[in-house]
Amino acid sequence: MFSKKIVMIVGVIVLIAVNLMALSVTGRRYHTHGLGQIAISLITPFQKTTTRSISFMRNVWNHYFCLVAAKQENDKLKEALSRAIEKNNRFNETEIFNLRLRKLLNFQKNMVEQTLVAEVIGKDPSPWFKTIIIDKGKSDGVERGLSVLVPEGIAGQVIDASPHSSKVLLIIDQISAIDALVQGTRARGIVKGGSNGQCFFMYALRKHDIRVGDTIISSGLDTVFPKGLRIGNVSKVIKQNFGIFQEVMVTPCVDFEKLEEVLVVLNAKSISDVNDK
Repeated sequence: MFSKKIVMIVGVIVLIAVNLMALSVTGRRYHTHGLGQIAISLITPFQKTTTRSISFMRNVWNHYFCLVAAKQENDKLKEALSRAIEKNNRFNETEIFNLRLRKLLNFQKNMVEQTLVAEVIGKDPSPWFKTIIIDKGKSDGVERGLSVLVPEGIAGQVIDASPHSSKVLLIIDQISAIDALVQGTRARGIVKGGSNGQCFFMYALRKHDIRVGDTIISSGLDTVFPKGLRIGNVSKVIKQNFGIFQEVMVTPCVDFEKLEEVLVVLNAKSISDVNDK
């Protein structure tokens, strides 16, 4: 028994020979008779099959190259699109940064005190401490005890300074305390950090009329935070039937989750209420 491979090879040879005979016969200009006509009738189906096979292979070959070219072009377009998206993203981020910086610089112009712009470069991962790290330190004039602000209000206080960076205690930390007052009624109290990003206005006398929505500002009496800067807004008031104080919860004006740039006040003199300017 012959193998399939040998049979296929022999078949191809026979097919080629028959096609050559057909070309020889059809190439003659005189009318064929007898054996020639029989040969033509026998090879015609094979010739059609061969022609169709060659045409099919040619189409497959051409389409293959077209697909390869299309894939290469598609890859180039995807790469160009990725570069365009990345470039657009950098442009948007730069625009957002410029808006934040412009807002910070406009706020800085209203400050009487000398201030320094600093960037937030780290946050304390611990849930018990609310601190951030800024990229300015002793070499820039930053010292322990200086107040840290943003256009929305007070952010915190420098508690440690190294040559090129500093740690800032945020006002939402439980050990933070700011001497403050209600902007409208001038009721006095101490703003201390609480839980869940809230603060408490401590030691506010029950006799004072404090309402939800009232603005709490720094009094300047602690000689740390300049007078008149916003701390937060009253979000809850509880007056008991006994005692001399009322419980007041304050929502900070600063969104500490979005803190990226801050102002460090380089001297401790009191300033006027910049929010009224």
